[in-house]
Amino acid sequence: MNQRSVTPATFSNDSLALTTLAITVWGSSLLFGMYILIFYALAMVTDDLPRWNTHLPELHVAGGDVGNSGIGIHFAGGGIMLALGSVQFIEALRRVAPVVHRWLGRIYVIAALVAAVGGLGFIAVRGTVGGLWMDVGFGLYGGLMFVSAVQTARFAMARQLVEHRAWAVRLYALALGSWLYRMDYAFWFLVADGVGHTPTFDGPFDVFMDFAFYLPSLAVAEGFLRAGNQRWTGPVVNALLWVATAYVVVATAYFASELWVPNMIEALS
Repeated sequence: MNQRSVTPATFSNDSLALTTLAITVWGSSLLFGMYILIFYALAMVTDDLPRWNTHLPELHVAGGDVGNSGIGIHFAGGGIMLALGSVQFIEALRRVAPVVHRWLGRIYVIAALVAAVGGLGFIAVRGTVGGLWMDVGFGLYGGLMFVSAVQTARFAMARQLVEHRAWAVRLYALALGSWLYRMDYAFWFLVADGVGHTPTFDGPFDVFMDFAFYLPSLAVAEGFLRAGNQRWTGPVVNALLWVATAYVVVATAYFASELWVPNMIEALS
């Protein structure tokens, strides 16, 4: 790619809507990341792996050490990614403390590789609860994350910073995928009472979500990167940003109150 093809567009610097959305996404994804680390990853430390099956049946299988380890490190890597992802895009941090940015970046990339390898290993050994379509969708997701993590690190080490940032944006879009998966399900249950969802995650809505939780956000990231130096401003853009913020707030409130916070309290008690 040439430099122009990966130079991201910019929003108006005084966009309150953009700042609010960024803070909302960061807060929500951080909360979800903490939930993953506390409820799932901590269970590995406390040797309480059967707890995984409370909300995700058959995630832990007695005697299935390879699959259990794979999904365990997937949870750990994913939680770290969600906790650190937004931090890496704080321009002031990159400018004032580049060493911190680089070290957090190393941790972030390693976490992405661990999450991808762990998830892919779990799928290969045990498969997903949703069957073939979920295997394919989640497998593609893990593969894209692995490639994006490798490319992010490769261009950083080569000091090709434009390409590095482009792949970092793609990796971040993918990292948010697991969070968006929950957001989309929360919103769907609120507005449609879960029509098309089945307990075995093989209903029409479930099959749609096997790919929809990461491909649209990846497409948005790609469009953002290829918009060149264009500035996105105006009332329509601001309105869309406020709608997106409201969506995140509603979905986060649903999941936080119904699942994340109660389960974190239970895991820590």
